[in-house]
Amino acid sequence: MGTTSFPSLGLSDWLVGQVNAVGIKDPTPVQVNCIPPILEGRDCIGCSKTGSGKTAAFALPILHRLSEDPYGVFALVLTPTRELAYQIAEQFRVFGSHIGLKDVVVVGGIDMMKQGLSLAKKPHIVIATPGRLADHLANTDTVSLKRIKFLVLDEADRLLDPSFEEALEVIFDHLPKKRQTLLFSATLTDTIGRLREVATNEPFCWEAPREEATVEELDQKYVLMPAKVKDCYLIYLMEHLHNEEKKTLILFTPTCRSCQVYSILLRNLDYPCVALHSILSQSQRLASLNKFKSGHVRILVATDVASRGLDIPTVDVVVNVNIPASSKDYIHRVGRTARAGRGGLALSLVTQYDIDRLKSIEENIKTTLTEYDSKESEVLKLLNSVNVAKREVEIRLGDTDFGERRKINKRKRKLLEGYVKARKTKKKT
Repeated sequence: MGTTSFPSLGLSDWLVGQVNAVGIKDPTPVQVNCIPPILEGRDCIGCSKTGSGKTAAFALPILHRLSEDPYGVFALVLTPTRELAYQIAEQFRVFGSHIGLKDVVVVGGIDMMKQGLSLAKKPHIVIATPGRLADHLANTDTVSLKRIKFLVLDEADRLLDPSFEEALEVIFDHLPKKRQTLLFSATLTDTIGRLREVATNEPFCWEAPREEATVEELDQKYVLMPAKVKDCYLIYLMEHLHNEEKKTLILFTPTCRSCQVYSILLRNLDYPCVALHSILSQSQRLASLNKFKSGHVRILVATDVASRGLDIPTVDVVVNVNIPASSKDYIHRVGRTARAGRGGLALSLVTQYDIDRLKSIEENIKTTLTEYDSKESEVLKLLNSVNVAKREVEIRLGDTDFGERRKINKRKRKLLEGYVKARKTKKKT
């Protein structure tokens, strides 16, 4: 498609003005290819690299249609993480300020009563995580979704994981059959068949042509080490990347517990950092993210809740403390750096147990990682101090009620499963 400007995509003049006002001059390929079919009323499945402008690709046509026939609730946007929900809401507000846009973010960790009151005011756009929205629909009557024009699944492949299945069943029961369904992600290939089923009519599909799944500006390296001294290598990297080179880093860890352990360990060793994982309260998660975005701290220790969609252009380095099980997770993690044409470094800590996983990822992303230059003699000097600090952290964490929130969430999921089963039984009878 030869279109290279926002006016020629068919968007309203006021919307083009809003886009230009925030410094966006030319549309990206995903916007060029997906906005016109959406304006024509077609369902759409879009796949392109992280940082390629997917949010604007669905937000702009939704706002264009909303300005022609404003009413609430006009569109529902579902995302897998709370942080991504808030980020999408920010973009809608920026683009929709001209028309007095009203939006509500519906995520866990926030008082349900306040959310219910906000939903009762019939906002134009609802941005939600599936679990909390399903909770509202199953247990309250504060919002009706029967008149929505748009359903958006952002990071759609992640939303189709079994962990969201019960909540999505509840939500889809409350949606109208006649609607536009828009599905976007950076990795769709494995779930394209299921995504077509979600769309209510034959969708327009577009995938960015690419030989590599990661951007050219990203420098991808690995550090090979024995598993027993992984923590020492991590602190060695922090010394060089954080203290000497003054880089901004995201460290990805496999579990909430390991995320908490590493964040305390780094702070105890004089590396200021914040943690981001699902056991933290929503206020703690937002505070951590705001401190990192503002530059108050330059290290964010996170689980994969931070790997999807978060747009923080100033991230210099992504460190994979563990090698993720799937190449999709790797792509999303390393996509947090080298955004918007900037350079970036992705470092993966590889032990003797990770070789096969690393080879599988290299094969899928069509890129061979190179070795990062490290000095084992300097690493081993840290062995005693790091091991002592790590033991202290483990003892300290064992004395807390860490994990209690996870038990509460499990109880909520069981209640939701009971509601879904009851709905199915009612339908049969």
